[in-house]
Amino acid sequence: MSNTRLVFSTDPRDQVRCSGCHKLKDECQCQVQESADKSFVVVFRLEKNGRGGKTVTVMEGFPRNENLLKTLCKELKAKCGSGGTYLLGPKFGVIEIQGDKRDALKLVFDKKTIKYKGV
Repeated sequence: MSNTRLVFSTDPRDQVRCSGCHKLKDECQCQVQESADKSFVVVFRLEKNGRGGKTVTVMEGFPRNENLLKTLCKELKAKCGSGGTYLLGPKFGVIEIQGDKRDALKLVFDKKTIKYKGV
């Protein structure tokens, strides 16, 4: 339904639209939003609780853009040679990579000029 436009809505999701394609930011697939999302800071932490003693590197603070999280998660898993997943939290996106891969992830974030802390 791309030939329709929103007239009025009280849904808070409708207030957040992409400047390029005017779709909801959760559903946006344009390159304008992905390139503008470099203003976030990723926070690293290691978790073992509730995972059977296995260590997981958790990175939070990503924007809530599913396409960005999906592509970045796929790239990080390939660079680290391990599994992982991404989650859309209520305020921000989260990427989980299996194992303690902070050093490899740091190199990838430096190359992409993404700010991070907690390493």
